[in-house]
Amino acid sequence: MAGVLLWVITPKENATALLRFIPRSGKQKGSRLCPGLKFSTGVSAALSSAVANPARSSEQKVYEVVLKQAALVKEQRQKKALDLKRTQKNSCGSITRDSSHIKSQQVPSHWYYTYDARSVGELLVGNFTVVINISLYCAVWCRRTDELVDGPNALHITPRALDRWEKRLDDLFEGRPYDMLDAALSDTVSKYPVDIQPFKDMIEGMRLDLRKSRYKNFDELYLYCYYVAGTVGLMTVPVMGIAHESKASTESVYNAALALGIANQLTNILRDVGEDARRGRIYLPQDELAQASLSDDDIFRGQVTDKWRNFMKDQIKRARMFFDEAEKGVAELNAASRWPVWASLLLYRQILDAIEENDYNNFTKRAYVGKAKKFASLPVAYGRALTGTSK
Repeated sequence: MAGVLLWVITPKENATALLRFIPRSGKQKGSRLCPGLKFSTGVSAALSSAVANPARSSEQKVYEVVLKQAALVKEQRQKKALDLKRTQKNSCGSITRDSSHIKSQQVPSHWYYTYDARSVGELLVGNFTVVINISLYCAVWCRRTDELVDGPNALHITPRALDRWEKRLDDLFEGRPYDMLDAALSDTVSKYPVDIQPFKDMIEGMRLDLRKSRYKNFDELYLYCYYVAGTVGLMTVPVMGIAHESKASTESVYNAALALGIANQLTNILRDVGEDARRGRIYLPQDELAQASLSDDDIFRGQVTDKWRNFMKDQIKRARMFFDEAEKGVAELNAASRWPVWASLLLYRQILDAIEENDYNNFTKRAYVGKAKKFASLPVAYGRALTGTSK
């Protein structure tokens, strides 16, 4: 699952460099990072292309969801632009009145730390409200969903149980929450232009975990990463808010949220190779393993060889390319959100550094960021947050 997400811009001038890390299939053209690099062609052109091309890539399928979510926020921003005072008051991502009474004590503390929300928030006192809001609005529901397949009762979870969870989600969006935590999310989605599709897609990612333990190529892995992590960005864009003075298009902001979700999930996958292997799961592209002369047996044996080091270097390089693009868009966030988001991003990408420091042994050593490095990242994050939005 992804950490606290931010929204980033993927400029066209960087497309060429990014393409080297994203395999192509068939005769498809354009960026495989995300089709959002073609935003200038317009929504209608993208949808027309999808209709004319039945054999769509995973990125093209996800792009349709991105466009729908972006259209909701774009409409809201246009309406709010008529009243600047209301924009400044409502777009900063603060907790809504009705949902703010949900106390953090009602949420298991380890859920916060899983998403790097509470731990970062406690350090960023002035911006803790933003982080807590994300925890209540998004991370709690996401964590509860994730617990269904990765929690203590995971062995007893069936596809039917996920169907019931999805029905509960439908009720939540229709104003019929089951409990107080559902009520916080139900209240928020009633006040912001939030669509149910990303939530449903996350549940679909949980269904994948029940029936799928291998991914033949990056296209398949990309779709999985969208389901379990990219969706978080689409859920939270309306709540975190885009700075009023931002010149970035709403579509590009949503597209960038998706990109960071992919980066975070790729980092999770690389960190947890050994842990996943012990559960019989391998979340690495099978074709890329084969190209590196590696197999499932090599992963299950857990030996760090030169072949493995070279393979991991390429995987880390791809994840960093996504993070590099992510950094360029933090400035488009509302001012109240920039510092905690910057801190979260800097801390999370340091996991990749830790894998390298462990000599690429992600079989028996868990890569983590120590407290000293976490504290050292805070002033850097604050300095970057002060730069404001791009003009």
